[in-house]
Amino acid sequence: MKSANLLLVLFVTLFYQGYSQEDERKFLDDFRGSASVTHNGISLVPSFSLGDPALLFDLKFTKGKLSFEPDMRFALEGKPWSFLFWFRYKAVQKERFSLRVGAHPALNFRTVSVIRDGQSEEILESRRYLAAEIAPSYKLGENTGIGIYYLHGRGFDEGVKQTNFLVLNSYFNNLNITKDLHFNISPQTYYLRMDDKEGFYAVGFVTLAKRDFPVSISAIFNKAIDTEIVPEDDFTWNISLNYSFGSANKRIGKKKKN
Repeated sequence: MKSANLLLVLFVTLFYQGYSQEDERKFLDDFRGSASVTHNGISLVPSFSLGDPALLFDLKFTKGKLSFEPDMRFALEGKPWSFLFWFRYKAVQKERFSLRVGAHPALNFRTVSVIRDGQSEEILESRRYLAAEIAPSYKLGENTGIGIYYLHGRGFDEGVKQTNFLVLNSYFNNLNITKDLHFNISPQTYYLRMDDKEGFYAVGFVTLAKRDFPVSISAIFNKAIDTEIVPEDDFTWNISLNYSFGSANKRIGKKKKN
């Protein structure tokens, strides 16, 4: 657990040092990220949750159409939950239509009990996964759109070997409450197949934010419609406090002017 936390700190520190040197030439077009704390960690597939408070870190390093997007999740006491290292490419970027493809290696962690020297002992076990995604979307208006998301994953250790995750999604952004406050909502339905078991679900994502302010509040509500996948809960939800940081279209490690 300590080594995983040290790896996270070292990883973030190295990237910050890399782009903060003003005498270096520009090597990134954009860097941004978010840190979230929630009472119930929910995974990329919303039907799965940690069932405990969690810390979530999402980073995005962009160069041209390529991006590297680490997604790291921890239990609140610091124990790692999952690490996803996304490599994504914007294959199509039109005024209304866009298409993104991506892939990631991943590690999923769990605590297991083993017998060592006649004594029961808890150890942290990691499971390796590899997944690929495709995500076309169509913009209906300035703040609305629809899309499809498909992910295929393979497991290399004990547990689920194949995962198919298909989502029909929509979004409605910048819905004003006041001049400064607004919220975004994204209702979705999805099909999930894990080895020989399958399920259908509905999920909603809601975010409340203030313009030009880095802190926001978000919530996820996930409901199983018809599923064979157990023992996941029929209804899963959470509320998160989020802090966003980084820069878009700003100088990142740009050569200093004399």
